[in-house]
Amino acid sequence: MGFIRHVVCAMSGGVDSSVAALLLKRRGYSVTGVFMKNWDSLDESGVCNTETDCEDAYRVCQSLDIPFHQVSYIKEYWHEVFSKLLKDYEKGRTPNPDILCNKHIKFNHFHKYAIDTLGADAMATGHYARTSQEDDEVFEQKTIAPQTTLFRDRFEIRNPVRMYQAADLFKDQTFFLSQISQDALRQTMFPLAGLTKDFVKKIAAEAGFHHVLKKKESMGICFIGERNFESFILEAVCWFTMTLGQRAKIGGQRDPFFVVDKDITTGDVFVAPTTNHPALFRDMMRTGPLPLGNGRTAC
Repeated sequence: MGFIRHVVCAMSGGVDSSVAALLLKRRGYSVTGVFMKNWDSLDESGVCNTETDCEDAYRVCQSLDIPFHQVSYIKEYWHEVFSKLLKDYEKGRTPNPDILCNKHIKFNHFHKYAIDTLGADAMATGHYARTSQEDDEVFEQKTIAPQTTLFRDRFEIRNPVRMYQAADLFKDQTFFLSQISQDALRQTMFPLAGLTKDFVKKIAAEAGFHHVLKKKESMGICFIGERNFESFILEAVCWFTMTLGQRAKIGGQRDPFFVVDKDITTGDVFVAPTTNHPALFRDMMRTGPLPLGNGRTAC
């Protein structure tokens, strides 16, 4: 590729992705904003948050004078994320939907769309994470004039890319990015790597992004919106959303109880008092392969 010129930034309509796009443009990149729609439904109050979020993302792109696109992965999300989520819950497991969404949608379908369809040299997101490729100078916390020179193409280096914690440990999202392939990670930039959430809000305020600053922090399922996750899952599958080791909510009990086992045939959930109960400890763990790209995997 030679140099990184064109970066596609995933725009959610929130403050983090808005500031990510702003920082990329300040550094002299040609930036394109893209909003992805992964769910086709109203929230509990009858409001379509997707349309509102899309409009907010579009307003930010207008302000930055960058191109804006929309892309839909409703079918892909249903088959590759949500259906798998339901099947795992039926087996008594408690998968994380954000990990699945990042793995299958954002850093697979969206990554290919950014690189292959839009012709980008890299994609970027508003995640709080850092990789071993990050150039500290690119993400320094000060406003500077756009550079006339182009940055060295970091993505042609074929060494394995490592994921590191973000500067803001409270907002760090590396856990949710843990299953991204090496190919996608090598072509991904995290402009918020060295920033705190408070500093990001300050940048947004100075840039006039008041319409995204007023929005409540998103805590819903990845790209589905503000939903009560437990109630949402129970609408589709009659099984328990409790994770082994999770604190159980048992009314009338002074001391806390914790989930130690589940029986998917009877629907029984077994609990034990205190975190020191022997049933909470295991002498083994189950892991899965982590993709390294080019058909390679590592444990």
